[in-house]
Amino acid sequence: MEMRQILELVTVLIPLPPFLAFALIVLFFNRWKRLSHSIAIGAMALSFLMAQFVFWTVVGWGGEALYEHPIAVSIPWLPSADTALEMGVFVDPLTAVTLFFVSITCLAIFVYSVGYMHGDPRYSRFFAYISLFATGMLGLTVADNLLMLFIFWEIMGLCSYLLIGFWFEKPSAYRAAIKAFLTTRIGDVIMLIGIAYLYAHTGTISFDAILRNEEVLHELAITPSLIPTLSVAAAVGLLIFAGTVGKSAQFPLHVWLPDAMEGPTPVSAMIHAATMVSAGVYLVVRMFPLLAAGMEHAVGTPPMQAMALIGTFSAVFAATIAVAQNDIKRVLAYSTISQLAYMVAALGIGAYVAAAFHLVTHAFFKALLFLGSGSVIIGTHHLQDMMEMGGLRKRMPVTFWTFLIGGLALAGFPVITAGFWSKDEILAHAWAHNPVVFWALAAGALLTAFYTMRQISLTFLGQPRSHHAEHAHETPWVMTGPLVVLALFALFFGFVGVPEDFPVLGELIHHNWFHHFVGATLGHAPEALSFNPVPLAISVGAALLGLLGGWLVYGRRPLAEGGVDPLVRWLGPVHTVLRNKYYVDEFYQLVFIQPTIWLAGAVYRWIDLGLIDGILHGAARLGELWGIVGRWIHRYIIDGGLVDGSARAIGAIGREFRQALQTGQVQHYLISVLFFLCTFALLYLLFR
Repeated sequence: MEMRQILELVTVLIPLPPFLAFALIVLFFNRWKRLSHSIAIGAMALSFLMAQFVFWTVVGWGGEALYEHPIAVSIPWLPSADTALEMGVFVDPLTAVTLFFVSITCLAIFVYSVGYMHGDPRYSRFFAYISLFATGMLGLTVADNLLMLFIFWEIMGLCSYLLIGFWFEKPSAYRAAIKAFLTTRIGDVIMLIGIAYLYAHTGTISFDAILRNEEVLHELAITPSLIPTLSVAAAVGLLIFAGTVGKSAQFPLHVWLPDAMEGPTPVSAMIHAATMVSAGVYLVVRMFPLLAAGMEHAVGTPPMQAMALIGTFSAVFAATIAVAQNDIKRVLAYSTISQLAYMVAALGIGAYVAAAFHLVTHAFFKALLFLGSGSVIIGTHHLQDMMEMGGLRKRMPVTFWTFLIGGLALAGFPVITAGFWSKDEILAHAWAHNPVVFWALAAGALLTAFYTMRQISLTFLGQPRSHHAEHAHETPWVMTGPLVVLALFALFFGFVGVPEDFPVLGELIHHNWFHHFVGATLGHAPEALSFNPVPLAISVGAALLGLLGGWLVYGRRPLAEGGVDPLVRWLGPVHTVLRNKYYVDEFYQLVFIQPTIWLAGAVYRWIDLGLIDGILHGAARLGELWGIVGRWIHRYIIDGGLVDGSARAIGAIGREFRQALQTGQVQHYLISVLFFLCTFALLYLLFR
């Protein structure tokens, strides 16, 4: 068997082990906890090995060679007229890199979950659900068409509902699960319309047939759509982007993600780093050739303009909210919204490779931060309010140092963190193409660094501010081990994307591997930007200034027990607005939810109770009346007149005949016999 055939077979098998683990645990092994987590981790490890085998093999080929000859295999699936929708796998440079980081982060989260979920009564069920979750992301990554991608996309939607509401005994948990499911469905329905519209115009939904075919893209870009002023490519792009807005929690469909923190922390890490929200950005990165089809000027296509606008706004919007949050996981949740917005905005200004680069680095340091927050929660006996923490640096040293690395990567600390290289590349492109986007994202970077240092200071520095923090302890190796591994990626992965003309380091490394490899997904790597010290200086200045500001406010003089957040005093009512998330949830409750509930109640009262129940009750009363009439007819006409009357008449006739014929006198009987004999003789004579 040739290497390409082996790779095709291995790629097909990558999503299968976690799915089999899900089925085995649910059907057979849910009573044995150790066996359940062993099956789940073993299956994920097998998928990890296959994904790494595919990645390292195709890396050796090079991005251009993989673009020219991707790993692709498909089979007919759903018949459609004289053709059939196909199901298959497709590996190009983008797919290979996504397999790399998804398999690593998923495996780390699986191992970590053994410690975090220890003692949970639904322990086996948890590992079954996250196995299905991993199946969804792996299947989505290797899918070769939009319909197959959408199927795995919805599998992840189901898993997010099951896992966010995993502790369904808490009302907040099951409400968060419902909120996440319904909110993301809004984007999903719009996205499905876009997929159907694309299929109606092209007769295919294959990535290879659409995204790698210039003639098809040009035709879509010049064909008017049903929406005035928009081409088919623009209309489909906007509809598909709506799916990303829902899945990756961009404004205005961002409201589900912070509430999703009600689930177990490994679930938060899966959602924020390895699966759910990463899938949303992966979708627009994958579909970028369609989103950019027909771009003839600097402002970009309508889908790109929408991405630039929504991404830029969401980045700053979420960062300001994160500044005022006290729950350790909610700070990270708003951070995720902001960082995903960086990627969306990058695609909006055409920074394709930069968006993909930040997607990968963000997965590593955000998985690290969420798992680190989970370690803090377990170490402090399920404490999540940072205002009650403090002093954990000495009590949880491994968690502290790894969390610090993740926080610095999130803040974009210069040179030594992966987050710096990917975020700086986005800012460099924004400086070159859109100053408004640049300054907004730079402000977001400043806020990110500030709330990151605020989180680190409130959690780890100073003295304990509660009994739980006073008695905190380091978590076991099964939890800290994955933290160390992810910390290494958060530090060093960024060096695969160092610009070639970056001072000193660019000369040492010589080759921006990530740019050339992933850029080849478009057919040829986009031209790299020339080095510009101005956006670099602003980026570094924003990161350092934000970290310094957070240190001066929260680190230099840590809060004492019962202390008040300085921002409360300084910002006053503005802090209240930020703490309450700009009252967006309340606005939605007032404008959308309450009217919907009122309308549902009105429909229930007017349509259900009034019209439908009225018809049914009227029919019932009519049936009851007909029953009364029928009973009267039966009693007085049928029984009284026909049946009982005829019986009484026959009985009376019988009695009369009996009295007339059965007299008991012999002479009467002889006369009767004589009469019948005479009658018979007469008839015989007449008719013989």
